Formats: sequence, C-alpha cells, structure tokens
Amino acid sequence: MDIMQVIKDQIENNDILLYMKGSPNQPMCGFSARTVQAVMECGQKFAYVDILSNPEIRTNLPVYANWPTFPQLWVKGELIGGCDIVTEMHAKGELKPLLEEAAPQA
Repeated sequence: MDIMQVIKDQIENNDILLYMKGSPNQPMCGFSARTVQAVMECGQKFAYVDILSNPEIRTNLPVYANWPTFPQLWVKGELIGGCDIVTEMHAKGELKPLLEEAAPQA
C-alpha cells in the first residue's frame, strides 16, 4: 500500500491520533513527552504512531500534513498541531473538551 494511503487511513480510522517520537510510556524527545503528557491528562484513549520506528511515515507525514515538525496531534481527521499548540490548548482548558468530544462513546 502507498505510504500516503497508509497515513490517510491511520488518520481517518483513529479519532485521536498522535504521531510522536517513541511511545506514550517512553517518549524519545522532550516535545513528544510534553505533548503526550498533555493528551494523557485529558483522560481519553488515543492511538499513536512512533515515527522513529516508521521512517517512511516520518519522511512523508510532513508532506501529507503540510506541517514540518513532530509530534503531530490529529483529532477527527484534523491536524490540531504540535507541542506548543497542544500544551497551550491544555493550559487554557481547551484540549480536554476537544478530546472528550472526539473520543468514541462506550
């Protein structure tokens, strides 16, 4: 499958998706660590893709997203942003309601 299609499918099939370096339990850079902490504090389940173990995604996602850096938080198919945007939204109380609304209902 074409890597752009793989990225598109990941984004479409996960309501809350974080492209990051490492994993939520072991982030591999400070930006990913701060972003995953903000997302986890909102209490919703989310999917993640470790771009370090997926070099094709690491190379092609910035082209797909028109966003050059990682991490990238996607909610309901829309790019929310990277570390600065996500942590600022969390500090302002804007991230939690966004993620609650996006989370699949049990």
